[in-house]
Amino acid sequence: MNPIDERLGLREVLLRTTPLSLEQLEEAVGRQRERGGKLTDHLLELGFLSEEQLLEAIGNQLGLQVRGSITADDVDASLVEKVPISFAKTHGLLPVGRPGDDTIRVAISNPYDTSCLDDLRLLFDGADIETELVSRRSVMTAINQVYDRGGAGALDSILEDAADDFASVASELSAEPEDLLDADDEAPIIRLVDSLLQQAVKERASDIHIEPFEKEIRVRFRVDNVLYEPVSPLPKALLPSVVSRIKILGGLNIAEKRLPQDGRIRLKIAARDYDVRLSTVPVAHGERLVMRLLPRTTDMLNLERLGFDKKQLDVWNKLIQRPNGIVLVTGPTGSGKTTTLYGALARVNRADVNIITIDDPVEIQLPGVGQIEVNPKIGLTFASALRTVLRQDPNIVLVGEIRDLETAEIAIQASLTGHLVFSTLHTNDAPSAITRLVDMGVEAYLVASSLTAVLAQRLVRTLCKQCREAYEPTAEELAEVGIKANKPIQVYRPSGCPACNETGYHGRLGIFELMIVTDTIRNLVTQNVDAKAIKRVAVQGGMRALRVDGARKVLEGLTSLEEVVRATEEEEGMAAG
Repeated sequence: MNPIDERLGLREVLLRTTPLSLEQLEEAVGRQRERGGKLTDHLLELGFLSEEQLLEAIGNQLGLQVRGSITADDVDASLVEKVPISFAKTHGLLPVGRPGDDTIRVAISNPYDTSCLDDLRLLFDGADIETELVSRRSVMTAINQVYDRGGAGALDSILEDAADDFASVASELSAEPEDLLDADDEAPIIRLVDSLLQQAVKERASDIHIEPFEKEIRVRFRVDNVLYEPVSPLPKALLPSVVSRIKILGGLNIAEKRLPQDGRIRLKIAARDYDVRLSTVPVAHGERLVMRLLPRTTDMLNLERLGFDKKQLDVWNKLIQRPNGIVLVTGPTGSGKTTTLYGALARVNRADVNIITIDDPVEIQLPGVGQIEVNPKIGLTFASALRTVLRQDPNIVLVGEIRDLETAEIAIQASLTGHLVFSTLHTNDAPSAITRLVDMGVEAYLVASSLTAVLAQRLVRTLCKQCREAYEPTAEELAEVGIKANKPIQVYRPSGCPACNETGYHGRLGIFELMIVTDTIRNLVTQNVDAKAIKRVAVQGGMRALRVDGARKVLEGLTSLEEVVRATEEEEGMAAG
């Protein structure tokens, strides 16, 4: 069977054995023609199929056993010793066991890459190779664990080496970073910084904090919006070298220690590309560094994985397909607004659509999208950039944030002249976005005529499935999130296990409040009514409030009552006031 026949066969299997519709398949094929790449990757990015459904379909097509996922505990360490890590990562495979004396079982993520199986036979002295299909992400995670690259043990070992090497020269450490960079003793520092980055990726950290104090350096990771210390404090003598190494990676001036600096690092860890935003600031005992890790992947932009239910997603998809209007996403800093908007852009990003974004800074990069980073120092503000962008004949414009009247007015004029505009505001709920624009000085009739919808959102931590505990909450606890029950209800609460660092949570998802600006709401806006009145009308029209959406996710076992209350207490406090 030639490759073309294999692709046709896979499409037929997908239509026969998965929920994929013919229309969805045609959309993915069209997107593949425009951008290239694998059809399976486009199906995943569009959210038409899950990775598990794809694996089952490919397994059915090729007659392979599907395992789905593996962990380091599933792997025979003696077999791994014969396979170089570079070979394993390049081909996305890992030997997992020996079912017979002359047979090796191998987990593979790309069943169409058959040439590597011949190489494996040579590595294992002519043994027969049995294959089982697993997801690529699972294989790469297992590879990092099995080869012990960047693990906590390795990090502690490197830290000990660095401390030993620098103990003898601590008193001779120069204030000039150039001398340190030329020294042979920098090798342990390079390994230390690399290991910190690898460990942060392994533990799903979004930020790395390096904080100098009088006698030590504290390192903290932020995981699921909670800070914790992955290693014991570092010796203070390492600070100049650690700072210099990270500044070099970020392209910063290593001689400047008195002023804050911002930089960017590009890394490849576990076969995934990362953009690392670097910020340095001088504090009392040296320079404080924070690195934000941003994976360069469209996986995080899958709208289904962000927490939308089917009804919300159907409405949202219709909104982002409109030819004009303004769609706002609101919430506090760190609530996932940018991810949601870029998820929308990824969904509508086609060859026949001209998309331009204006950000401060550009955090997520999308192929085929023109992205502008504002620079107020040279006069490139949101307003000036937006005015210029409109001369570039865009269909869709994303403005990172509406901060002032000038930006708001230009965005509204753009929406009224045939452009679809996405942007963000910092408000507690969706109705407050309307009053915020009016308070900025925008005429109420302009807000009413241009605004299409407002999405308010928060992020809540998801319960660890391995250790969550079922219990029956009291009526008072349920009432706090608006649940009224006539009989006992079972929900879940966090417990704690090694898989979730004893926190009881693993990952985050969004809770949403999607308000469509109807004719009734437009009339209220022109009458300058307050946000509470608008919210009452929106709820009567079917809008689900943030806390109500959070309660639904509690009943589904995804998060806890405490998380929903914590994430929505500002909104409820404002409503009560």
